[in-house]
Amino acid sequence: MADFHALTVKAIKKLTPSSVAVTFEIPANLAQDFAFTAGQYITIKKDIKGKELRRAYSISSAPTAADITIGIKRVDRGGFSDYASTKLQVGDTLEVMPPEGRFTFKSSDVKRIAAFAAGSGITPIMSIAKTVLDSNPKNTFVLVYGNKSYEETMFYTDLVKLQLDYPDRFFVYFTNSQTKEDQALFGRIDTSTVNYALKNKHKDVNFDGYYLCGPEQMIYLVTDTLVENDVPKDKIHFELFTTSEIKEEMPVVAEGQTTVKVIVDDEEFELTMDKKMLVLDAVLKENIDAPYSCQGGVCSSCIAKVKEGKAEMVKNQILTDGEIADGYILTCQAHPTTPTLTVDYDDV
Repeated sequence: MADFHALTVKAIKKLTPSSVAVTFEIPANLAQDFAFTAGQYITIKKDIKGKELRRAYSISSAPTAADITIGIKRVDRGGFSDYASTKLQVGDTLEVMPPEGRFTFKSSDVKRIAAFAAGSGITPIMSIAKTVLDSNPKNTFVLVYGNKSYEETMFYTDLVKLQLDYPDRFFVYFTNSQTKEDQALFGRIDTSTVNYALKNKHKDVNFDGYYLCGPEQMIYLVTDTLVENDVPKDKIHFELFTTSEIKEEMPVVAEGQTTVKVIVDDEEFELTMDKKMLVLDAVLKENIDAPYSCQGGVCSSCIAKVKEGKAEMVKNQILTDGEIADGYILTCQAHPTTPTLTVDYDDV
């Protein structure tokens, strides 16, 4: 199931002092495998210093583009983002998994969309904005985008170009927290920023959907503000790149062992694990080729369905209440709570 393909780096563009856009060439024989919906991500696998790293990066290009472009912000030294920023070159090949993810937009109907992004959270929003604007000549898109400064604003020139290309349908409000600059608000995205965009500048617009991407604190603040403004929760879509560990909310993990049956790629495996371990960690320890990416509960790569037994998640930012009721879990966040457990990666 973890089906990686070697893709060639076609272009690398410096976006800010700490970020780059990387474009992969998609060969004709892989065009169908790498077809995607706006908002999805790809997972990259790379051995660095003898250790296999997997990292998920959202796609910034539109689904109609021939190639795939991602945005990478340097957040570690010695990790993959550091490698991509300092060593990756045009012509290099990387192992890439086909696109996946649930933070998506796909519609040919007339839509009025509002989005809130901070930092590298702009990456999937770029793809969604292009798709909204291109899919129907009556669509509109409002974006509030927070950064430290214009210098640190990823895809700044692309956003300015969208303003020029769609002056009556694309509206962007930059907000910078460390510098006061022309044509930008000052400060972080907060309640007043949300209300300024939605209740002042666009007070007569009934938006069809809201897309939020960035740090957890920003997403919760914007969500709370939207709900206070009577926005139905089913109109609010969000994706986290990182999430905090809230230890006081973590479940009490049971003692003992669990016998686990794993179904992946129509094969069955059996292992015994300590209930204090996470299911995905135990599966990978047995060298079972299960799908995974972030291992932090913020992507959807490692979803599986519980067919027998029970497992409880430490945290969940992906699955709906209905999906949980149907037995789906994020295996990177789940501890078994019964003596036996069967998880099926194929039934998703």
